[in-house]
Amino acid sequence: MLVVRPITPHDYAALYTCAVESGHGFTSLPVDEGLLRRRIARAQEAFARTHVSEPGEEGYLFVMEDSSTGEVVGCSAIEASVGLSESFYHYRLGKEVHASRELSVYNEVETLTLCNDYTGVSELCTLFLREPFRKNMNGRVLSRFRMLFMAEFKQRFSPTVIAEMRGVSDDNGCSPFWNWLQQHFFSIDFTQADYLTGIGEKTFIAELMPRHPIYVKLLSAEAQAVIGRVHSNTRPALAMLESEGFRCRGYVDIFDAGPTVEADLVNIRSVRDSVKLPVKIGSVASTARYIICNTRLADFRAGQARVDRHADHVVIDATVASALRVTEGEAVRLVELTGA
Repeated sequence: MLVVRPITPHDYAALYTCAVESGHGFTSLPVDEGLLRRRIARAQEAFARTHVSEPGEEGYLFVMEDSSTGEVVGCSAIEASVGLSESFYHYRLGKEVHASRELSVYNEVETLTLCNDYTGVSELCTLFLREPFRKNMNGRVLSRFRMLFMAEFKQRFSPTVIAEMRGVSDDNGCSPFWNWLQQHFFSIDFTQADYLTGIGEKTFIAELMPRHPIYVKLLSAEAQAVIGRVHSNTRPALAMLESEGFRCRGYVDIFDAGPTVEADLVNIRSVRDSVKLPVKIGSVASTARYIICNTRLADFRAGQARVDRHADHVVIDATVASALRVTEGEAVRLVELTGA
């Protein structure tokens, strides 16, 4: 069984492998030993904080593990509140009107304005599943279990949740949008800029980014064409989030122009539709599959399983109970796997 759990220091090598395999444009998982070890330590601190009444600097990092072999096959994370200790930048798509009544001229011009509008919101991030395990809806589980975690610990997260979608770039890490910015404002390539941001070195953004709105029409045709579009590998993730109720409100990444999607926490489908029920352990007749988790913090466990769901309890088999570390009568939270 593939089980999601909080990351530990012993998972460093596996996390590094995920960082290498994730490739260019995966800002939140740079190939940097110091940063990866700090992220693990920061996650341990977050899971150890038992009395949290509002979102703060916590970063919850999880791994998906094959319980039969101990192999880590992917990772996933939630940032409780972004932009508190370092600036969190986006471009906001807007419009300016240039009109002359005397000349009967009216033009609407799209603009990109650098902003920090998402400061303080929670973020779904660092989702990566290794290639051999991209089957059996494992990717859906690795993304959606986070919504069960947020449903169980709502006080730890903002009322607004976002996810930054990876924008268009080629196999060499070349971004059409960044190419235009680089030509006019920067002297570093996309992969270097992306890496610097991933390790928290963001001073260059404030120093070099254009301070005034950019007219979209002035961008190259190639740059204009990718604004708000996602990398081909990211389309399934975007579709899943859209099915959960996430929508793009006109914000895009400052490097590759990939869209950022948002939703109200209480209106996310898996949050809204999840239920909390006591467990009975026994044989399971149903073929219905659910994402299911225990209700602990530091000892959190989640996965997919067949269950018999009843109005006042849920039946799981002994193997699933052991993997989730729950006993008879304990509560679990679950949502139908194919329900979104």
